Amino acid sequence: MRTVTKISQVRAIISSARHRGQQVGLVPTMGGLHAGHLSLIEAARANDDLVAISIFVNPTQFGPREDYEEYPRELAQDAQLAEQAGVDIIFAPSVEEMYPQGFSTYVEVEELTAGLCGGYRPGHLRGVTTIVAKLLNIIQPHVAYFGEKDYQQLVVIKRIVTDLNMPVEIVGLPTVREPDGLALSSRNQYLNADERQAAPLLYQALTAGAELVRKGAAGPEAAEHIRQMLDGEPLFRVQYVEAVHPETLQSVPYSGPPMVIAAAVYLGDTRLIDNIKMEEGNNNA
Repeated sequence: MRTVTKISQVRAIISSARHRGQQVGLVPTMGGLHAGHLSLIEAARANDDLVAISIFVNPTQFGPREDYEEYPRELAQDAQLAEQAGVDIIFAPSVEEMYPQGFSTYVEVEELTAGLCGGYRPGHLRGVTTIVAKLLNIIQPHVAYFGEKDYQQLVVIKRIVTDLNMPVEIVGLPTVREPDGLALSSRNQYLNADERQAAPLLYQALTAGAELVRKGAAGPEAAEHIRQMLDGEPLFRVQYVEAVHPETLQSVPYSGPPMVIAAAVYLGDTRLIDNIKMEEGNNNA
Protein backbone atom coordinates (compact mmCIF):
# COMPACT_ATOMS: atom_id res chain seq x y z
CA MET A 1 0.00 0.00 0.00
CA ARG A 2 1.17 3.51 -0.82
CA THR A 3 0.18 6.83 0.71
CA VAL A 4 0.63 9.83 -1.57
CA THR A 5 -0.08 13.51 -1.01
CA LYS A 6 0.30 15.04 -4.46
CA ILE A 7 -2.25 15.10 -7.28
CA SER A 8 0.49 14.30 -9.80
CA GLN A 9 1.46 11.18 -7.83
CA VAL A 10 -2.00 9.69 -7.57
CA ARG A 11 -2.76 10.50 -11.20
CA ALA A 12 0.38 8.68 -12.34
CA ILE A 13 -0.48 5.57 -10.31
CA ILE A 14 -4.10 5.45 -11.46
CA SER A 15 -3.17 6.16 -15.07
CA SER A 16 -0.76 3.23 -15.03
CA ALA A 17 -3.40 0.95 -13.49
CA ARG A 18 -6.00 1.93 -16.06
CA HIS A 19 -3.46 1.44 -18.86
CA ARG A 20 -2.99 -2.13 -17.60
CA GLY A 21 -6.75 -2.63 -17.85
CA GLN A 22 -7.40 -2.56 -14.12
CA GLN A 23 -10.73 -1.39 -12.75
CA VAL A 24 -10.32 1.32 -10.12
CA GLY A 25 -12.59 1.74 -7.12
CA LEU A 26 -12.57 4.85 -4.91
CA VAL A 27 -13.83 5.37 -1.36
CA PRO A 28 -13.73 9.09 -0.52
CA THR A 29 -13.38 9.75 3.23
CA MET A 30 -12.45 12.46 5.69
CA GLY A 31 -10.55 9.92 7.77
CA GLY A 32 -11.43 8.72 11.23
CA LEU A 33 -12.03 5.34 9.62
CA HIS A 34 -14.60 3.04 11.23
CA ALA A 35 -16.53 -0.08 10.26
CA GLY A 36 -18.80 1.95 7.99
CA HIS A 37 -15.85 3.06 5.88
CA LEU A 38 -14.42 -0.45 5.99
CA SER A 39 -17.66 -1.85 4.56
CA LEU A 40 -17.24 0.46 1.56
CA ILE A 41 -13.63 -0.62 1.17
CA GLU A 42 -14.70 -4.28 1.39
CA ALA A 43 -17.20 -3.73 -1.43
CA ALA A 44 -14.54 -2.07 -3.55
CA ARG A 45 -12.04 -4.85 -2.81
CA ALA A 46 -14.60 -7.44 -3.95
CA ASN A 47 -15.44 -5.54 -7.14
CA ASP A 48 -12.33 -3.70 -8.30
CA ASP A 49 -8.72 -4.47 -9.19
CA LEU A 50 -7.23 -1.41 -7.51
CA VAL A 51 -8.78 0.18 -4.41
CA ALA A 52 -8.03 3.80 -3.59
CA ILE A 53 -9.27 5.85 -0.69
CA SER A 54 -8.96 9.55 -0.12
CA ILE A 55 -8.43 11.01 3.34
CA PHE A 56 -9.06 14.74 3.35
CA VAL A 57 -10.86 16.87 5.94
CA ASN A 58 -12.49 19.27 3.53
CA PRO A 59 -12.67 22.81 4.91
CA THR A 60 -15.24 24.06 2.40
CA GLN A 61 -18.00 21.83 3.76
CA PHE A 62 -17.71 23.14 7.33
CA GLY A 63 -19.52 26.25 8.52
CA PRO A 64 -17.82 28.98 10.58
CA ARG A 65 -19.02 27.56 13.92
CA GLU A 66 -18.68 23.87 13.06
CA ASP A 67 -16.07 21.32 14.09
CA TYR A 68 -13.44 21.64 11.34
CA GLU A 69 -10.56 22.13 13.77
CA GLU A 70 -11.73 19.34 16.09
CA TYR A 71 -12.56 16.79 13.38
CA PRO A 72 -10.55 13.57 13.88
CA ARG A 73 -7.22 13.48 12.06
CA GLU A 74 -5.57 10.11 12.65
CA LEU A 75 -3.69 9.34 9.43
CA ALA A 76 -1.34 6.73 10.90
CA GLN A 77 -4.20 4.79 12.48
CA ASP A 78 -6.34 5.19 9.36
CA ALA A 79 -3.48 3.92 7.17
CA GLN A 80 -3.11 0.83 9.33
CA LEU A 81 -6.83 0.05 9.09
CA ALA A 82 -6.83 0.73 5.35
CA GLU A 83 -3.90 -1.60 4.72
CA GLN A 84 -5.55 -4.37 6.74
CA ALA A 85 -8.72 -3.89 4.66
CA GLY A 86 -6.82 -4.30 1.40
CA VAL A 87 -6.50 -0.70 0.21
CA ASP A 88 -3.85 -0.22 -2.48
CA ILE A 89 -3.42 3.54 -2.33
CA ILE A 90 -4.30 6.38 0.03
CA PHE A 91 -4.55 9.88 -1.37
CA ALA A 92 -4.07 12.25 1.57
CA PRO A 93 -3.51 15.73 0.15
CA SER A 94 -3.00 18.97 2.04
CA VAL A 95 -5.53 21.78 1.93
CA GLU A 96 -3.07 23.76 -0.20
CA GLU A 97 -2.87 20.90 -2.71
CA MET A 98 -6.64 20.77 -3.15
CA TYR A 99 -7.36 24.48 -2.82
CA PRO A 100 -4.34 26.39 -4.13
CA GLN A 101 -4.12 30.15 -3.86
CA GLY A 102 -6.66 31.79 -6.13
CA PHE A 103 -9.07 28.84 -6.10
CA SER A 104 -12.50 30.19 -7.06
CA THR A 105 -14.50 27.43 -8.80
CA TYR A 106 -17.31 25.56 -7.04
CA VAL A 107 -19.87 22.93 -8.06
CA GLU A 108 -23.38 23.65 -6.89
CA VAL A 109 -26.50 21.51 -7.33
CA GLU A 110 -29.86 23.26 -7.23
CA GLU A 111 -33.14 22.00 -5.73
CA LEU A 112 -31.76 18.77 -4.22
CA THR A 113 -29.72 20.84 -1.77
CA ALA A 114 -32.52 23.16 -0.68
CA GLY A 115 -33.95 21.03 2.14
CA LEU A 116 -32.77 18.60 4.82
CA CYS A 117 -29.15 19.36 5.78
CA GLY A 118 -28.88 21.91 3.00
CA GLY A 119 -31.47 24.08 4.68
CA TYR A 120 -29.50 24.24 7.94
CA ARG A 121 -25.87 24.18 6.82
CA PRO A 122 -25.41 26.92 4.20
CA GLY A 123 -22.58 26.09 1.83
CA HIS A 124 -22.08 22.59 3.22
CA LEU A 125 -23.31 20.68 0.20
CA ARG A 126 -21.54 23.05 -2.18
CA GLY A 127 -18.34 22.10 -0.38
CA VAL A 128 -19.20 18.40 -0.65
CA THR A 129 -20.03 18.52 -4.35
CA THR A 130 -16.93 20.55 -5.13
CA ILE A 131 -14.51 18.25 -3.35
CA VAL A 132 -16.15 15.09 -4.69
CA ALA A 133 -16.06 16.49 -8.24
CA LYS A 134 -12.38 17.27 -7.75
CA LEU A 135 -11.61 13.80 -6.39
CA LEU A 136 -13.47 12.08 -9.21
CA ASN A 137 -11.63 14.22 -11.74
CA ILE A 138 -8.23 13.66 -10.13
CA ILE A 139 -8.49 9.91 -9.49
CA GLN A 140 -10.89 9.00 -12.31
CA PRO A 141 -12.19 5.78 -10.77
CA HIS A 142 -14.54 3.44 -12.56
CA VAL A 143 -16.66 3.14 -9.39
CA ALA A 144 -16.97 5.29 -6.26
CA TYR A 145 -18.60 4.11 -3.03
CA PHE A 146 -20.62 6.13 -0.51
CA GLY A 147 -22.69 5.24 2.55
CA GLU A 148 -26.43 5.81 2.72
CA LYS A 149 -26.20 7.42 6.16
CA ASP A 150 -25.44 10.70 4.38
CA TYR A 151 -28.42 10.12 2.13
CA GLN A 152 -28.83 13.64 0.76
CA GLN A 153 -25.12 13.73 -0.05
CA LEU A 154 -25.43 10.45 -1.97
CA VAL A 155 -28.36 11.72 -4.05
CA VAL A 156 -26.58 15.00 -4.79
CA ILE A 157 -23.38 13.23 -5.86
CA LYS A 158 -25.34 10.98 -8.22
CA ARG A 159 -26.83 14.14 -9.71
CA ILE A 160 -23.47 15.81 -10.38
CA VAL A 161 -22.17 12.66 -12.03
CA THR A 162 -25.24 12.54 -14.28
CA ASP A 163 -25.37 16.25 -15.05
CA LEU A 164 -21.64 16.62 -15.69
CA ASN A 165 -21.38 13.39 -17.71
CA MET A 166 -18.72 11.88 -15.46
CA PRO A 167 -17.75 8.34 -16.51
CA VAL A 168 -18.04 6.81 -13.05
CA GLU A 169 -20.59 4.57 -11.35
CA ILE A 170 -21.75 5.78 -7.92
CA VAL A 171 -22.63 2.96 -5.54
CA GLY A 172 -24.54 3.62 -2.31
CA LEU A 173 -24.26 1.03 0.46
CA PRO A 174 -26.37 0.52 3.59
CA THR A 175 -25.62 2.32 6.85
CA VAL A 176 -23.48 0.32 9.27
CA ARG A 177 -24.68 0.45 12.86
CA GLU A 178 -23.57 -0.32 16.37
CA PRO A 179 -25.39 -3.28 17.99
CA ASP A 180 -27.78 -0.81 19.67
CA GLY A 181 -28.67 0.80 16.33
CA LEU A 182 -26.56 3.96 16.41
CA ALA A 183 -25.29 4.74 12.92
CA LEU A 184 -21.49 4.71 12.80
CA SER A 185 -19.96 8.15 12.42
CA SER A 186 -16.57 9.69 13.08
CA ARG A 187 -18.40 12.24 15.24
CA ASN A 188 -19.73 9.60 17.65
CA GLN A 189 -16.47 9.87 19.59
CA TYR A 190 -17.55 13.36 20.67
CA LEU A 191 -20.42 11.91 22.75
CA ASN A 192 -20.00 11.70 26.52
CA ALA A 193 -21.27 8.66 28.43
CA ASP A 194 -24.79 10.01 29.01
CA GLU A 195 -25.14 11.17 25.42
CA ARG A 196 -23.89 7.86 24.07
CA GLN A 197 -26.45 6.03 26.21
CA ALA A 198 -29.24 8.22 24.80
CA ALA A 199 -28.02 8.14 21.18
CA PRO A 200 -29.79 4.92 20.04
CA LEU A 201 -33.13 6.70 20.49
CA LEU A 202 -32.58 8.38 17.12
CA TYR A 203 -32.74 5.11 15.20
CA GLN A 204 -35.44 3.74 17.48
CA ALA A 205 -37.60 6.76 16.70
CA LEU A 206 -36.97 6.46 12.96
CA THR A 207 -37.87 2.77 13.14
CA ALA A 208 -41.10 3.60 14.97
CA GLY A 209 -41.96 6.17 12.30
CA ALA A 210 -41.33 3.66 9.54
CA GLU A 211 -43.59 1.17 11.30
CA LEU A 212 -46.37 3.78 11.36
CA VAL A 213 -45.95 4.26 7.61
CA ARG A 214 -46.17 0.50 7.09
CA LYS A 215 -49.48 0.60 8.99
CA GLY A 216 -50.85 3.35 6.77
CA ALA A 217 -49.70 6.64 8.29
CA ALA A 218 -48.70 9.44 5.93
CA GLY A 219 -45.14 10.73 5.86
CA PRO A 220 -45.81 13.96 7.82
CA GLU A 221 -47.67 12.02 10.53
CA ALA A 222 -44.74 9.62 10.93
CA ALA A 223 -42.28 12.53 11.04
CA GLU A 224 -44.26 14.22 13.79
CA HIS A 225 -44.34 11.01 15.81
CA ILE A 226 -40.56 10.73 15.51
CA ARG A 227 -40.12 14.33 16.59
CA GLN A 228 -42.29 13.78 19.66
CA MET A 229 -40.26 10.70 20.64
CA LEU A 230 -37.01 12.64 20.34
CA ASP A 231 -38.40 15.68 22.16
CA GLY A 232 -39.11 13.35 25.08
CA GLU A 233 -35.38 12.92 25.66
CA PRO A 234 -33.98 16.10 27.28
CA LEU A 235 -30.51 15.56 25.82
CA PHE A 236 -31.82 15.74 22.25
CA ARG A 237 -32.39 18.92 20.28
CA VAL A 238 -34.17 18.18 17.02
CA GLN A 239 -33.07 20.09 13.94
CA TYR A 240 -35.35 18.40 11.43
CA VAL A 241 -37.38 15.27 10.77
CA GLU A 242 -38.65 14.92 7.21
CA ALA A 243 -40.32 12.28 5.06
CA VAL A 244 -39.10 12.80 1.49
CA HIS A 245 -39.04 11.11 -1.89
CA PRO A 246 -35.81 9.11 -2.26
CA GLU A 247 -34.91 10.67 -5.62
CA THR A 248 -36.27 14.24 -5.52
CA LEU A 249 -35.86 14.76 -1.74
CA GLN A 250 -39.17 16.64 -1.81
CA SER A 251 -41.56 16.24 1.12
CA VAL A 252 -44.14 13.54 0.52
CA PRO A 253 -47.75 13.77 1.74
CA TYR A 254 -48.58 10.14 1.05
CA SER A 255 -48.28 6.88 2.96
CA GLY A 256 -46.08 4.00 1.93
CA PRO A 257 -42.96 3.67 -0.18
CA PRO A 258 -40.98 5.01 -1.90
CA MET A 259 -39.93 7.22 1.02
CA VAL A 260 -36.92 8.22 3.05
CA ILE A 261 -37.47 9.40 6.60
CA ALA A 262 -34.47 11.50 7.55
CA ALA A 263 -33.54 13.31 10.75
CA ALA A 264 -30.83 15.53 12.14
CA VAL A 265 -30.44 16.14 15.86
CA TYR A 266 -28.02 17.62 18.31
CA LEU A 267 -27.03 15.45 21.21
CA GLY A 268 -25.17 17.87 23.41
CA ASP A 269 -22.90 19.69 20.98
CA THR A 270 -22.71 16.75 18.57
CA ARG A 271 -24.80 16.75 15.42
CA LEU A 272 -26.07 13.32 14.36
CA ILE A 273 -27.93 12.38 11.18
CA ASP A 274 -29.71 9.18 10.24
CA ASN A 275 -32.44 7.90 7.94
CA ILE A 276 -34.60 4.97 6.99
CA LYS A 277 -35.27 4.23 3.33
CA MET A 278 -38.52 2.49 2.45
CA GLU A 279 -38.74 0.99 -1.04
CA GLU A 280 -41.50 -0.68 -3.03
CA GLY A 281 -41.73 -4.31 -2.02
CA ASN A 282 -39.29 -3.81 0.87
CA ASN A 283 -40.41 -1.48 3.62
CA ASN A 284 -37.42 -2.15 5.82
CA ALA A 285 -34.42 0.13 6.21
